[in-house]
Amino acid sequence: MAAPPARARADYDYLIKLLLIGDSGVGKSCLLLRFSDGSFTTSFITTIGTIELDGKRIKLQIWDTAGQERFRTITTAYYRGAMGILLVYDVTDESSFNNIRNWIRNIEQHASDNVNKILVGNKADMDESKRAVPTSKGQALADEYGIKFFETSAKTNLNVEEVFFSIARDIKQRLADTDSKSEPQTIKINQGDQAAGGAVPAQKSACCG
Repeated sequence: MAAPPARARADYDYLIKLLLIGDSGVGKSCLLLRFSDGSFTTSFITTIGTIELDGKRIKLQIWDTAGQERFRTITTAYYRGAMGILLVYDVTDESSFNNIRNWIRNIEQHASDNVNKILVGNKADMDESKRAVPTSKGQALADEYGIKFFETSAKTNLNVEEVFFSIARDIKQRLADTDSKSEPQTIKINQGDQAAGGAVPAQKSACCG
């Protein structure tokens, strides 16, 4: 029942690999599930979705860490071919925000130099009394690294689509500007890397707030 291989590339103009990076429990999996199928759960998933931007069909392959960040096992294989990275922290957890700098150093070590990045402060629906990271602090960090910043809530669907569409649009523009030269429009993903990513059990916690 598999689709004919000849049609595999006729369904999209660009294939974009995105990564969700950040401390365990900040709600990365919940953001992914909210964006991909509108559901809200504490499970993790790696998924493919297709969106349309400026008349172009964009296939997004979105990778969640599947809990590997707890074991320091995220390596070059995970970053290989990544075109965009969402750096996610929990606005109620200051340590997850402070660790963003460590994640950026990790990206600089393992990802390509021109990878697009976006900073995401999740769980913005939480009561202000529980907030540990002011919006202004998140914006200041994003400004420091020259990247975009959004506050989101996977629970209420605040800015979830906006984040994914924003980074996809920036990547599409970058590819459109360079695809006539050295950078290809599509990236082949090694299935072995993906299989390795699912070996770690999900952390059972209320990651989404």
